[in-house]
Amino acid sequence: MPKLLFLVTEDWYFYSHRLPLAREAQRNGYSVVVATRVQEHGQRILAEGFKLIPIGMQRRSKNPFRELSALIELIRVYKSERPDIVHNIAIKPVIYGSLAALFARVPRVINAIAGMGYVFTSKSIRAKSLRPFIKLALKFLLNRSTTRTIFQNPDDQNMLVQEGIVRRERTMLIRGSGVDPQTYLPTPEPTGLVTIVLASRMVWDKGIKEFVEAARMLKADRINARFVLVGDTDHGNFAAVPTAQLEIWNKSGIVEWWGKRDDMPRIFAASHIVCLPSAYGEGIPKVLIEAASCGRPIVTTDAPGCREIVRNNENGLLVPVRDHVALARALRMLIDDSSLRTQMGARGRELVLKEFTIEKVVGETVSLYKSLFP
Repeated sequence: MPKLLFLVTEDWYFYSHRLPLAREAQRNGYSVVVATRVQEHGQRILAEGFKLIPIGMQRRSKNPFRELSALIELIRVYKSERPDIVHNIAIKPVIYGSLAALFARVPRVINAIAGMGYVFTSKSIRAKSLRPFIKLALKFLLNRSTTRTIFQNPDDQNMLVQEGIVRRERTMLIRGSGVDPQTYLPTPEPTGLVTIVLASRMVWDKGIKEFVEAARMLKADRINARFVLVGDTDHGNFAAVPTAQLEIWNKSGIVEWWGKRDDMPRIFAASHIVCLPSAYGEGIPKVLIEAASCGRPIVTTDAPGCREIVRNNENGLLVPVRDHVALARALRMLIDDSSLRTQMGARGRELVLKEFTIEKVVGETVSLYKSLFP
């Protein structure tokens, strides 16, 4: 059995976004190993029949000695496991995992760019200073003959190709991590006030402030609707919205904060509109694919990744990044027009069934694995 090793920084992300892929790989004869920072999902991963290797690599760290230690740990894991193929997921695992694969002589490497993230989209001095080094590292690591890089949207793919960081023939476009349309089923709109949901990690770059300001504007105009934030703050993230701020908003009555939830189909069923005014370097936001599968109209930003799942004026509305006035205007259009919401929701469901099912995404990825074997 060929051995496939997934490298992901967080166990929850693997379980949420990559579990169906790992299951399908296992059904296709691969022995699956998961290297990740184990927190809450370790037993669930083991219950799938996968080998689990806890690692210390963190998504964000300013300690150079900890980073060097994380790289050395990965080299040891790769040398010990001797995988036939590794699948590194997100920018940091792509760099560290590709370096480890080089030292450990892993014969095949898949790198998944799940959005360009903080370093490529933030205007902070720290992000700008890191960017040239990240680009140089990627250029060195992504062009081996047995390495392939998966992009979720063509904007990210074209940017790295045009900047000479990766050759196009070493890339593949696989749009998102997919959704199970039998789990995320369309439901009739609930009765009561129109409810707009923003479900995400609570970080500023996801458009949390713009959502709150849009809600404030609409309520000042006597628009009677509920505005709901769903998700926990991202502890350790430089751009995390403080819990205290979320609680202040919740008490103010401008927005409701429901915290972390694991029942997203129920959340969508209780909503009328799903909103994600993201300025983050998204791949394709999984929450928007799920919302479309549930037949909910979407309001999001005209930005890479977000615009892949929304066809403007068909299954949702696109607004400029960091523009709470345009966001409020788009939300009001849908709040006021139930027939438009129904029409857009139905179109979103059609789009998911055609382009974004988990079956399609998983099939394309497993085919890519097989193509690297002679």
